[in-house]
Amino acid sequence: MWKFPGGLSEPGEDIGDTAVREVFEETGIKSEFRSLLSIRQQHTNPGAFGKSDMYIICRLKPYSFTIKFCQHECLRCEWMDLNDLAKTENTTPITSRVARLLLYGYREGFDKIDLTVEELPAVHTGLFYKLYHKELPENYKTMKGID
Repeated sequence: MWKFPGGLSEPGEDIGDTAVREVFEETGIKSEFRSLLSIRQQHTNPGAFGKSDMYIICRLKPYSFTIKFCQHECLRCEWMDLNDLAKTENTTPITSRVARLLLYGYREGFDKIDLTVEELPAVHTGLFYKLYHKELPENYKTMKGID
C-alpha cells in the first residue's frame, strides 16, 4: 500500500520538525515545513501503546528530489503523481483523501487548505506555544478592537 512518510514525534518535538525529520529519515529528502493539512484521530489503535492516536499530515517543501530511502522502514519509495495517487486502489483512505486535498490546493490555492502555524507568547513569562489555524486576512491580523 502506498502512504506518505511518517512516524512518531520525539518528546518535546514540534509537529513540523517531526514531519521534516521523518521524511528525511525515510526518503533522504531534505524539506521545510509549510503547513498542517489534516489530523486523523483514532482510539484503540493496536499500535498506539494503549493511547489514543493522532496522525498529522503536513505539507512540506522539498529541497531535493533524489530519493535515498531507508530499506529498514520502506519496501519502496518514489515520487508519485497526485492524480495517480488519488485514484489508485493500492493505498489507504487517508492517503487518497490527502492526495485529493493537495490537488485542490494546487488548483485553487493552498490558502484554501493550509493550517499555518504561529508562535504566540504563553501566559507564563518567557514561554511560547504554537497555534495552528487558517491564515487570517491582513486587516484582521492588525485589528485593535471590534467595531
